[in-house]
Amino acid sequence: MKRKSTSPSRKKRNLGLKITLGIIFILILGAGAYGFSVYNSVTETLKKTHEPLQRTEAEQRVINLSEGDPISILLLGVDEREGDRGRPDSLILLTANPEDESIKMLSVPRDTYTEMIGKETKDKINHSYTYGGVDITIKTIENFLDVPIDYYVEVDMEGFKDLVDAVGGVTVKNTLDFFYDGTDFPVGEINLDGEEALKYSRMRSLDPQGDLGRQERQRKIIQAFIKEAVHIETLTNYGSILDVIGDNVKTNLTFDNMKEIRANYAQTRHNIDQIQLEGSGREEEDVFYYIVPEEERAKQSEVLKKHLNIQDAAVE
Repeated sequence: MKRKSTSPSRKKRNLGLKITLGIIFILILGAGAYGFSVYNSVTETLKKTHEPLQRTEAEQRVINLSEGDPISILLLGVDEREGDRGRPDSLILLTANPEDESIKMLSVPRDTYTEMIGKETKDKINHSYTYGGVDITIKTIENFLDVPIDYYVEVDMEGFKDLVDAVGGVTVKNTLDFFYDGTDFPVGEINLDGEEALKYSRMRSLDPQGDLGRQERQRKIIQAFIKEAVHIETLTNYGSILDVIGDNVKTNLTFDNMKEIRANYAQTRHNIDQIQLEGSGREEEDVFYYIVPEEERAKQSEVLKKHLNIQDAAVE
């Protein structure tokens, strides 16, 4: 029996990545299900969420969604802070290949030490957002992984709990028995509401794998959310779901993009391969960095390039 915390505080770390992929599938697969009313509601929501990247035409990769070209999407969960831009607490690069009907999902540890594009310095990869928002973050990750990023979905992490609740919660298969922030998480299949899902994906200190274990639970939440988000029953809550999306999401995906993805990429969600960047921690002047060896970085870069059918091409 789970015991829920009565604490009024709501921690916001690691929220966005759990919902961004589900949001994509809600908008892509749900539009049109109930005819003009839902279609019109999605259109209005996307007017609020659409925010193009500051890119020249030469910097934008040409993608033919109608022909099912493999695509990449960066998912960012941003913890906004009063007085500054905030920073991504969660970063996942997703690639989708309709030909083999699969998705690869690479978690990029927020403390990864790398070059900051546009700055003559190295720092934690999530600090790139502080230097220049989503545009600099994308350029920094493109440089680090040597793969292009076509689209992004950015989520203000405040919206996590409400959106999970709006789809009726999620079910995950838990492999680590732990008690965290007033709630039991026993081994086995467990049902989580928004608050519980937040706690489940936050815990790190009690996990023998540390941050790697936390990232694995985060990916489980994503997959569970997709399963709930694409159920036809979820569409009865479309109004509340779209309200949360409109208030908490930014993306360069247009509605036309989403309709093309709905038509040509829907089956990729049935085969999701989770990828982890292996590395080790290092402290310098009391600051923690995650160091990814060059061999590991190059290995995962090649995996993503192959999935995008650009294994012999480099990102300029």
